[in-house]
Amino acid sequence: MHQSDTAPTVNISDQSIHLRLVTSVEDAFAPLAPLSVGAASLTRHLDRLEAVAHRWLVAHSIALLRLSLGAVFLVFGVLKFFPGVSPAQGLVEATTNILTLGLIPGPVALVAVATLECVIGVCLISGRALRGTIYLLAIQLVGIMSPVVLLAPRLFSGPHHAPTLEGQYVLKDVILVAATLVLAATLRGGRLTTAEEPVVDGVERADCPVGGTHARREAA
Repeated sequence: MHQSDTAPTVNISDQSIHLRLVTSVEDAFAPLAPLSVGAASLTRHLDRLEAVAHRWLVAHSIALLRLSLGAVFLVFGVLKFFPGVSPAQGLVEATTNILTLGLIPGPVALVAVATLECVIGVCLISGRALRGTIYLLAIQLVGIMSPVVLLAPRLFSGPHHAPTLEGQYVLKDVILVAATLVLAATLRGGRLTTAEEPVVDGVERADCPVGGTHARREAA
């Protein structure tokens, strides 16, 4: 039997179409290549900038917190020396009248609170006698937040028991409480450190989940 030899045929039409599609896609996205390179470079620059800012914040944020807290107490303390100037005058007098069972007149209580706040402010700004200042702050903050309990009807007499302006004035002081707690944590040598800072002899670091920052404490 005679069998004819036939050359095998290869269908390259599908391959050609695929190659043309790949080439077309690459050509279409070619102008975007510099953008991806630029984005990567921008990310590296932002990372370096963030690292510099992080180190600066670790080194100075506690001191800035202390200075700002001292300035707040000093300014508001000075205002209380002038009758009718401080917006918290009526609140201070009413709270002190309840806490002292009416034994201390309002004007005297106002001057006492003003003096205490100025002493706290000066000590915080100067960085002197911080241990005693923290204890004074604790006493002062009890007085500052006590109207929430003692004068609740007065502070929450807005629509649907929303806080009044005085109530908002008192509630914002939770920030002062939190700031005081942070400063109190530094009394026994606690401070912020970067994750890259080595451990010194006799001091261990407790991992903190925020931003790779560690709180240092003295080893027992």
